[in-house]
Formats: sequence, C-alpha cells, structure tokens
Amino acid sequence: MRILGIDPGLNTTGYGVLEIIDRRPRLVEAGVVRSESRASVAERVGQIHAGVTDVIQSLAPDVIALEKLYTHYQRPTTAILMGHARGVICLAGAQANIVVADYAATQVKKTLTGNGRAPKTQMQLAIQHELGLSTTPEPADVADALAIAFCHFCTNLVSISSP
Repeated sequence: MRILGIDPGLNTTGYGVLEIIDRRPRLVEAGVVRSESRASVAERVGQIHAGVTDVIQSLAPDVIALEKLYTHYQRPTTAILMGHARGVICLAGAQANIVVADYAATQVKKTLTGNGRAPKTQMQLAIQHELGLSTTPEPADVADALAIAFCHFCTNLVSISSP
C-alpha cells in the first residue's frame, strides 16, 4: 500500500509517499512541485497538475491524502488560490483512478502531535521521529505532506494491509 500525501499550494505543493510494509510506514520519496510565480494562474495550475501527474505516474500510489480547504476570514484570497491547486490535484487523482481522501489540518496535527494547533516546527520534528528520518523534512510543505499521509495511515490502520 502506498499513500501519497499532498500539501497543496499555488506556489509550492509538497508531496510525500509512504509505503506500508508490515503495518509500518516507510518513506519512499518526498519533494515539492513548484509553479512559476510570475506565470498566470492558469499556467500555474497547469504546472501543478503536470507535476502531480508525474509523481502519480512514477510512484504509483494507491490513495492520495490531501489537506482540506480551509479559510481564515482575514485571508480569503489564500483559500481561493489553494482551492485552484486542490482542484487540479483532485483532477490528477481522478484521471489516474485513485481515491482522494481529505483531512483537516487540525486533524493531521492532532493525529501526529496530540495538538490540533501544533506549529510547523513541531510537525517537522514529529514526522522526523515517526518515520525515523535523520533530519527534519524541508521545506515545511514536505513535512506537512508526509504528516497528511501519516494521518491517513493512522486513520485507516485497521483496513490497511501490507502488500
């Protein structure tokens, strides 16, 4: 079983793939898909779609775990831009016939740290510990993507079986 966790963003989309072996998560690959900041929104979402499609094709996940859309009343534009990124990520999953599971950021943080409002540094350290990594995942978008994949693993532990 392979879980592709994705932290969507219009500038930087973090991704991380965990493989479940003997009911334990193991890091396969993690990185970022970037769009050109000076490009139009249409070009940027096209770049994100192409990058995520490449990740799906090369790493063959069984499921995509994606952060749910959230908004803060002081920054509605951020949510709209994140929605564009989420849309093309969901499209890439649908085109590959892969189920997309959504998780709220607070659920991911609580699953990993016990604190639904954990700061990014705490999340980086927690995912480093849980996956036995020698260093903290950088940038924070990668750590968030791995945390989303880890949340899916923990939430579905009973139903996940090893290959």
